[in-house]
Amino acid sequence: MEKLSEWKKFRIDSDKNDWIEQVDISGAKSLYEKEAQDKPLRVLVLYGSLRQRSFSRCCAYEAARLLDHLGADVRVFDPTELPVKGQVEETHHKVQELRELALWSEAQFWCSPEMHGNVTGCFKNQIDWIPLSLGSVRPTQGRTLAICQVNGGSQSFNAVNTLRVLGRWMRMFTIPNQSSIPKAWQEFDEYNRMKPSPLRDRLVDVVEELVNFSLMLRDHSSFHCVCQKL
Repeated sequence: MEKLSEWKKFRIDSDKNDWIEQVDISGAKSLYEKEAQDKPLRVLVLYGSLRQRSFSRCCAYEAARLLDHLGADVRVFDPTELPVKGQVEETHHKVQELRELALWSEAQFWCSPEMHGNVTGCFKNQIDWIPLSLGSVRPTQGRTLAICQVNGGSQSFNAVNTLRVLGRWMRMFTIPNQSSIPKAWQEFDEYNRMKPSPLRDRLVDVVEELVNFSLMLRDHSSFHCVCQKL
């Protein structure tokens, strides 16, 4: 139970004035209620910065709230204590946690800052710890994936391009839509909530598309989730 609360730190007290409560996602919600039935979609969310006010985390949390609002079972991995790949054995508790979450998931949402024209080391380190195979099990094959990046300056697509390559290499179904948020420090208020803008609308579109693709593919993917009770 303690671990579950750690994965769901994105949750906030219900407020009818919250923008997520008011956003029109009726199309995705209708499909979700029809297709998900008694099997909530399992979504893993990864972000790529350890800063106290990490805008990739802020964005990841907003996406997680949208997914949660739709009815998905969402878990956000905190990379704070994850060692650099190769520094410790694979038995390290954070490595095991990340791998189990990857196995458990049916869909994933990735958000990385762009640093020197690419994803951050923090984000890539998480991906490096997820192997292409664990014995006969492939932890990421067949999962759907949505990608997003935050920028300190003008809009760029270098990080999402890399994320798309990583998703393909890991045998995931990366959705066509994506989000890139320029000058991210201007897009979040003092409560770390995203301000109204076309950029926020795009994030909503990305989340909706992730849910729609995931529901269409979930019963046709070849993988078997061995950690459904995580």
